[in-house]
Amino acid sequence: MEIKIQSIHFDATEKLQAFIDKKVAKLEKTFEDIQKVEVQCKVVKPATAQNKEVSITVTVPGSKLFVEKIADTFEESTDLCVDSMKVQLQKYKEKLRKH
Repeated sequence: MEIKIQSIHFDATEKLQAFIDKKVAKLEKTFEDIQKVEVQCKVVKPATAQNKEVSITVTVPGSKLFVEKIADTFEESTDLCVDSMKVQLQKYKEKLRKH
């Protein structure tokens, strides 16, 4: 599984990248055939609260799954995204089993 992290309008720290890597790697427990994961971290309107946006695109055989969340910190956004993506991956897995 290839993980690609992009930080838009800011420089991601090593600590943040390690956190994202660790969280995203857990998605493989939910669905084994993940080919690629793209994580985009973006600061939206720097002066406001709830301005850290994280979007995750997961490429699986035959489909791309996408989730995007906004919170006060990148860590919080990442957590929300990963939780949401786990649900999507499980639904996708169920769909594959039925065919």
